[in-house]
Amino acid sequence: MASTEESLQDSRDVTLTLGREQLVIHQRYETASIFNDFLIAIWFLVGSVFFLYPSLTHIGTWLFILGSAQFLARPMIRLAHHVYLRRVPHGGWDM
Repeated sequence: MASTEESLQDSRDVTLTLGREQLVIHQRYETASIFNDFLIAIWFLVGSVFFLYPSLTHIGTWLFILGSAQFLARPMIRLAHHVYLRRVPHGGWDM
């Protein structure tokens, strides 16, 4: 029999069914943070290469701006992991 904590964790997993395969994402916020970091690295790497070619400098600048905006998303993802809203059952508040 699964413990309450395991059941709660299972309910927080994201499962995507792709034909006969299932992609299960555990620890959604950690996964989102890793994916965000990966994209930041891509934008800055490609932007840096674009700066080597004068004709691509403008696009490279926009990639740096995109990467910088994603740096802002990093603490927002971590904060969302630690702070969340919980629905109070009907009649749950004592006044």
